[in-house]
Amino acid sequence: MASTRGLNRAAILAIAVAAILQLTAAQTTHTVGDALGWLVPPGGAVTYTVWAELQTFTVGDILVFNFGDGDQDVAKVTKEAFKTCNSTDPISLKTKSPANFTLDTIGEYYFIGTKDEHCKLGQKLAINVTSYPGPSPSPAPKGPSTYTVGEALGWFVPPGGSFFYETWAYDKSFKVGDTLVFNFINGTQDVAVVTESVYKNCTKNNTIAIYTTSPANITLETAGEHFFTTTYDRHCKLGQKLAINVTGSSTTSPPPSSPSSPSTFGPSAGGPAAPPISSAPSRFFHGCFFTSLLIAITFFHY
Repeated sequence: MASTRGLNRAAILAIAVAAILQLTAAQTTHTVGDALGWLVPPGGAVTYTVWAELQTFTVGDILVFNFGDGDQDVAKVTKEAFKTCNSTDPISLKTKSPANFTLDTIGEYYFIGTKDEHCKLGQKLAINVTSYPGPSPSPAPKGPSTYTVGEALGWFVPPGGSFFYETWAYDKSFKVGDTLVFNFINGTQDVAVVTESVYKNCTKNNTIAIYTTSPANITLETAGEHFFTTTYDRHCKLGQKLAINVTGSSTTSPPPSSPSSPSTFGPSAGGPAAPPISSAPSRFFHGCFFTSLLIAITFFHY
């Protein structure tokens, strides 16, 4: 009997150790700002917004804030405190570097710097933890997806050049029936659906459709390559351009386009099969983007 109890205890211990090892293996450490660290960013709050867009946060992951002791600190705060840069009653405050925060629940997390006007100058970070570690369940069938181009930053001339929209598109799986939403300021931007030649050369001739009112909703009606630029002077050459590759269908019967919107066309079935530049850049390229963007932002502001 004692031998049986010993074996049971050993089995339970083995299961517990295996579970711990699984969680440990799934844990990811995210260094906020990568090599830039945690400081007042030269490009304002957009710097940490872009950094967060390039991460996938999971329960159990760790955020590491690197900064100069005495010059910086980091406070975990509520959403309202984040919006107003109110540091009077933080959830947690750390003044020694490196400052580590474990993401222990699904949901939104907010961090700011409390020194002087640092938060108002852009030293603030908002992230969203969306899943638990471990194998993901098989996805349930779903209908068409809606993608907001550039996420919260929208459709504009990006300070990092065309790398910005290439990086935004790289991990997306666009299907027939999906919708692209372009958000911009009316009168300062537009969206042109163009051919590959117009996209590459940033010319204005032979545009397929032009959308001048925001938000511009464009349904992807055909498989293949789709190209988007703008008709505003020099905007395309400065990086306001997007190329995506649409494969398959998100539904059995893709929904028809709104009759009030211009039609969006992709290449014919006999067109080139190679994916556009933005459809699958390497992970090395993706990792280098943030550093490139920071250099561009610094040059842009100084």
